[in-house]
Amino acid sequence: MTPRRTRATASLIAATTVLAALAGCGAEPKPHRATEALGTHGVKAVEPKPKPKPVVQGLPGMPPVLDPKDLYAADRPNKLSPVVKDFPSRVYVPNTESDTVSVIDPKTYKVIETIDVGRQPQHVVPSWDMKTLWVNNDKGNTLTPIDPKTGRAGKTVDVHDPYNLYFTPDGKYSIVMASLDRELVFRDAHTMKTLKTVPVSCYGVNHADFSADGRYFIVSCEFSGELLKVDTAKMKVVGQERLPFKGAMPQDVKISPDGKTFYIADMMANGMWVLDGKNFTTPKLLPTGKGAHGLYVSRDSREMYISNRGEGTISIFDFAKNKLTKKWTLPDGGSPDMGGVSSDGKILWLSGRYDSEVYAIDTRTGKQIARIPVGDGPHGLAVYPQPGRYSLGHTGIFR
Repeated sequence: MTPRRTRATASLIAATTVLAALAGCGAEPKPHRATEALGTHGVKAVEPKPKPKPVVQGLPGMPPVLDPKDLYAADRPNKLSPVVKDFPSRVYVPNTESDTVSVIDPKTYKVIETIDVGRQPQHVVPSWDMKTLWVNNDKGNTLTPIDPKTGRAGKTVDVHDPYNLYFTPDGKYSIVMASLDRELVFRDAHTMKTLKTVPVSCYGVNHADFSADGRYFIVSCEFSGELLKVDTAKMKVVGQERLPFKGAMPQDVKISPDGKTFYIADMMANGMWVLDGKNFTTPKLLPTGKGAHGLYVSRDSREMYISNRGEGTISIFDFAKNKLTKKWTLPDGGSPDMGGVSSDGKILWLSGRYDSEVYAIDTRTGKQIARIPVGDGPHGLAVYPQPGRYSLGHTGIFR
């Protein structure tokens, strides 16, 4: 054996001896960082980190979307904001022909106060910060503020043709639906000072709802049977289309929980239009009942209540099944119009437009709980307070 091979063999023996000694002392080689030791039976891969939830790139200044799969995630039963949690629970009913607001105590189902307001009040609208209720006195050309903490009306504000009222998701602007003026008027959300007036070529702008990211909103034009798509930041109409139904009269607008679809009630087409708001393609009609008018999402985001004013019924739409599943009929008929869902989600409140009454309906059974006499021509009533972080307007669209 050569000296070189002798030295190599000696080195190998020495190394083997050292490793054996280390093994005898309990030393073990460290596992690879990407694996986890499992004794002598092998290794398994470390569990991958959960994927981050998708983030909606919202309108600058807009509160972040809590759940991209459910825009109404903040509206769970009794999940009241600190701003409104101490407000007394009330139902505020604007009576268009009596020029008053009837205030109902939902515990007793009785009118406890009647507030005089301006000419032809159409809707009672929660402000973006949820601290004020604005009564839209359309023919009186004013807004009457009500403090929901005390129930007292404040000094009226001059606003021309305020048929309906909305707020941009960032809380900067109010948007007056000036129906007869044929205008969308962007105003300061607090002072109501006019900032920009947007003329429109359709007739009867009245209802709206915003996209998931708040960057655009869809508007219904009642008297010309059209829809508008409006860029929120630019305050500009970017799309307009006529509904494919002769004599169409679109009313309330509501977006689906997943933010992919807009629904528009139509009182002459007797159903609701299903619209792809992003692409703004021609919508399809889903028949619901005669005089389809108001749209309200349940507290669990699973269903939507559709008031059919012309036949005294309420249709129930299941979002997951994408179809109508039930229909409730008011005993002795009625004219269910606009309204809202109670804070706990158990009662649907609707005004009886042509019957001078308000209906309280059990959302679990569809049975009528009460019919409450109010003033003449009750319209866009507001149930308040309601869950949510901020209001987009109308009778209460909360996110």
